Amino acid sequence: MDLFGSPITDTIKLMLVNSPAPVATNSVKADLTEIGAGNGYTAGGETVSANGTRSSGTVTLDGDQIVWTASGGTIGPFRYAVLYDDTPTSPADPLIAWWDYGSGLTLNAGETFTAKFNNVTTDGTIFTLA
Repeated sequence: MDLFGSPITDTIKLMLVNSPAPVATNSVKADLTEIGAGNGYTAGGETVSANGTRSSGTVTLDGDQIVWTASGGTIGPFRYAVLYDDTPTSPADPLIAWWDYGSGLTLNAGETFTAKFNNVTTDGTIFTLA
């Protein structure tokens, strides 16, 4: 997994999951059940425009926001947004992080859901490890 070079050469994706809840023992995408595709949601989720940096033992992963808009029907329900690396084949699709929105969300036609990293549109810090 090459997350800390700029530009990142791996494909980083954000997908939506309702249940079961991700837990620490989940390590790959196949450990989770993604919501069904359709109505503005694509199987596998959306690609995150990501940048990684490494400096003096500190690594930072930044990414641009992802927006889903329901069209022609609903998206969801979903409770978790899950970030994973879509490039490796062994293990396939390792998980990076996930966010719990506290309860199931359903987007009705015309509604949007925006996942912002560090509450910014571009280059929001996803995480920093020191």
